[in-house]
Amino acid sequence: MDLGLKNKVALVTGAGSQTGFGKSIALSLGKEGCDVIVVDIDLEGAKKTAAELEASGCRALALKADITSAEEVDKMVKAGLDEFGKIDILVNNAGRARTSPFTEATEEDWHANIDTNLRAMWYCCRAVLPQMIERNSGNIISLSSTTAVRGLPQASLYSAANAAVIGMTKALAPEVGHKGINVNVVMVPGMNDVDSNAPEQGDIANMVVFLASNAASDFTSQTMLTGAW
Repeated sequence: MDLGLKNKVALVTGAGSQTGFGKSIALSLGKEGCDVIVVDIDLEGAKKTAAELEASGCRALALKADITSAEEVDKMVKAGLDEFGKIDILVNNAGRARTSPFTEATEEDWHANIDTNLRAMWYCCRAVLPQMIERNSGNIISLSSTTAVRGLPQASLYSAANAAVIGMTKALAPEVGHKGINVNVVMVPGMNDVDSNAPEQGDIANMVVFLASNAASDFTSQTMLTGAW
């Protein structure tokens, strides 16, 4: 099946980790013909992922960015646009879990969970949307966690941040849908990185590829479950 992803440009945050979901997503999008902007706070990790993408025959750009900084996100998106001329797909993959008993949670715990999981999503969406709106085309896919709906002891703040990712998606989707932009969520199990060859990595990457493709052109405002609960 032709998924219509050839020559599309995807930006994947948190794709520098060699064990996280982001790398698998980036490589899967590249396999379908996307050029990929690999973003991570760890530039060396981003370069490793980009090198694998280039070895597979697609173009890739490794960028270092702290996505909790609006200024760095804007610079990141500008660099991607300067290189490729467009960003068709945004994958908000980067996330962080900081757990603690609820009554012992600190301001630092709050910001650790909210900033990377939610505020960064807002910054990234805000930065890529203008050129998507101008072209009447785009896909935004954000990763959340099953903890958003089933909860997990000592993970109240993390659960709240991931629930907010779903809420922001549900509100944004109808706001930009008339501009040909789809906005969806993929919920992943657990809070930890898993090996890049683990089955759940493929499930998650395949779901992201599907949502970014022509096969899912009518999917928006959806929360897709992957893996075991």
